[in-house]
Amino acid sequence: MAMTMHIDIVSAEESIYSGTASYILARATEGEVGIYPRHLPMLVQLQPGEVTVRDEFDEEQHYYVSGGTMEVQPHVVTILADAATRARDIDEAAAKEAQRRAEQALANQTSEIDYARAQAELVEAAAQLRTIQKLRKTANKG
Repeated sequence: MAMTMHIDIVSAEESIYSGTASYILARATEGEVGIYPRHLPMLVQLQPGEVTVRDEFDEEQHYYVSGGTMEVQPHVVTILADAATRARDIDEAAAKEAQRRAEQALANQTSEIDYARAQAELVEAAAQLRTIQKLRKTANKG
């Protein structure tokens, strides 16, 4: 049996995942971070994007987080995000519409606040669409 750690993925609204994992992959601001059991403690800022959890049965589960923080302890990982969802539950049409609106707002910017908000929305929508595309590629391989 593979060595495992406990992981919690929590959004502002609900607990998305709580269970064991043999491996976690997430997008930190410094780049992708892979976590195995007994990892050294650390605290990292996450970018909007996919979090992959490989469970004790070697099955991968995919989640989307809008950013947040990940606290790593040797046997426990906690991801706190403003928004998080299972990758398969992302509404692709809504993400494409959000991306279109953000691109339009960037083209028609009226102030720095509008620009910053539109840029953040564009980054989040693009990350959701990348997560959907990666999930499709993974499904097509299996």
